[in-house]
This record gives sequence, C-alpha cells and structure tokens, in this order.
Amino acid sequence: MLPYFSSAFGNPSTLYSYGQEARKAVEEARSKIASLINAQSEEIVFTSGGTEADNFAIKGVAYANEHKGNHIITTPIEHHAVIEPCKFLEKRGFSVTYLPVDNQGLVDPQDIKNAITDKTILISIMHANNEVGTIEPISAIGKIAKERGIIFHTDAVQTVGHIPVDVDKLGVDLLSISAHKFYGPKGIGALYIRKGTKLAPFIHGGAQEKGQRAGTENTPGIIGFGKAVEIAMEEMTKEGTRLSHLRDKFIKGLLEQIEQIQVNGHPTKRLPNNVNVTIDSARADLVLLNLETEWIYASSGSACSSSNPEPSHVLLALGLSPEQARSSLRFTLGRETTESDIERVLEVLPRIIDKTAVMSELLKGMARRSRCC
Repeated sequence: MLPYFSSAFGNPSTLYSYGQEARKAVEEARSKIASLINAQSEEIVFTSGGTEADNFAIKGVAYANEHKGNHIITTPIEHHAVIEPCKFLEKRGFSVTYLPVDNQGLVDPQDIKNAITDKTILISIMHANNEVGTIEPISAIGKIAKERGIIFHTDAVQTVGHIPVDVDKLGVDLLSISAHKFYGPKGIGALYIRKGTKLAPFIHGGAQEKGQRAGTENTPGIIGFGKAVEIAMEEMTKEGTRLSHLRDKFIKGLLEQIEQIQVNGHPTKRLPNNVNVTIDSARADLVLLNLETEWIYASSGSACSSSNPEPSHVLLALGLSPEQARSSLRFTLGRETTESDIERVLEVLPRIIDKTAVMSELLKGMARRSRCC
C-alpha cells in the first residue's frame, strides 16, 4: 500500500499517466477480488466496508424495485448493518419478515419459501453468523430465490477469505465483503452485483464505480484489499484446516474443564475460527476484564455493538435467556493463534470462572441489600 500514499498518489479517475498508474493497480485488485468469489471484475463495486455494502444492497434493491413490490425477507440474527436498514425501510412503507432460526442459528429454507409473496423483492440472509459462527444453507435459498425471480443478497463478511465462496454455487445476486475481516486494511470493502441486477446508486456524485458509488477511490485501501485477497487465496485451505483443529480442541477442552457450559451455534456447520459458549456461573463482563489481565482478548457479542448494554440479539434469537446471553463469551481464532495459546486459555479460563462466580454473587448480594434499604 505504501507507494499509493506517496509516489503513486494520482487520482485513478484522471486521464493523465500519474492517475492511470493508480487506475491500473485498482483494476488489478478488483480482478483479484472477483477471482476469489468466481465473479467478473465489472461485478465488483468498492465500498467503505461491509456495513456500506449491506446498506447499498438492501436500500439499492428496495428503491430500484419498489414499483414491483415492497416486501423483504431476512432473519433476526443478521448483523446490525442489515437489520437497521430494514428497520429504516419499514418506516418508509416497506414490509419486512424476520424469519426465526433454530437453537443452532439455522434458518429453514422452507420457511423462506413459505414467506414469499407476490410483493417480495429481496431476500437477505447472511452466509455465516458473526457471533456464533453458524453457516447458513445459502445454496438452497439461492435456488428458491431464482425459481421465484427474487433478488438474493448475502452478507459474506465473515466467510470471504476464510472458506470457499462461489457466487454461482451459492446462487446469490449480491454479496457483501469487508477487507479487514481477513487481514486487509480497515475502511474498504466491496459489493458483488451480479450483472443485470437492478440497484439504485448508493452515493450520488461523480461517475466512479460506473456511477453506482460516487467518490474518489480509496486507492491505498483497494490495493491492500487486493493483496489480502492474494494471500487468502494461497493460505485459505491450509489455514481453514489448522483453525478447525484448534477450534475443536478448544471446545473439547472447555466442555471437559468447565461445568454448566454450552456451545452456541451449529456443531459442524460453523466457521473454522469461531467459538461461542455460555457459562451459567459466569458474568461475561467480569470474565473479559480478568482475561485481559492475562493478555487474552475475547468478546461477549459483536464488536460493532460492544458498547450496547443489551444482551446479544443473536443469542436471544437462538432461544437463550437475557441472563444466559450476558454469560456468553466469543473467542475468535486467527493466523497467529497456536496450540500453546489454546492450552494457555484452557489453563487460565477455569480459574477466572471460579473467581468471577464469587464476585458475581457478592455483587448480587450488594444489589439486594441496596434495594432493601
């Protein structure tokens, strides 16, 4: 990325050679990204990240196709980048059906088929859930959408770069990607738009991205995005196998060492880097604080909602109580995670659980006394 901050700083939309050097690099990156998902280069539109890509897909379809209908189908476990645009559209006359998922986070394709009406213009189902790691039956849903002539979008932010993603095999018309989810720079993403899919432009202005998304291109970000894709294509298969092994070892160790624990998400149809558990005797906020003192970093939900005191909407949709949701932890494994890291957490976490269980009871007692007085 470094040359495109300095010596190759030309605007890729200009015609002089200084800009065309940047344009060539942008188009090479676009081609790499298209190859990763088996798309054509002209079907990739750059965005500022996954959130923009989701908003672009949902609002773009809604406003370009409202003459055909006003009904959208999705699920309650989607990322806020999908749920919030849907809520926005509901206030403007659109109808949204939020289909339930089972206790492992899977949506039933038959439920989607049954929910379709003659007003349905869009189905948006995430490829894999960001909190519990469950991989959805996207190909089956894609066949239903194609049979009924309905535009199908998937938020693949969690899967692209980690597991194989093929837009034709999935049967999707729109697919959201974010570079930083597989070690690219933050602030850059893309929306795959199948040729012929009708969308309203997301940002109006210049003619960048074929008029679909105006604004001077984030050239360094795009170059970094392309390089991250190149590395992912080389390492994805091997890394997926390695992480799946570490994930399974971690889950096995947790189940053996900690009482009153349950694994959230599907046991096999899940991301190789995701472990989400509920520990009944734990308060997640206290556990996370204690883990940090040991240089171990985890979360209790989505990073995008970590400042929200409400329990995870995903875990509630899986049937967990608010108290169980607040006792849940998410561990994400990555390229630098090793066997010894897993063993270290398995050594430290049970001790922290015991410690925080005592702290939690003390806090409950203090709260009861406070109410009494």
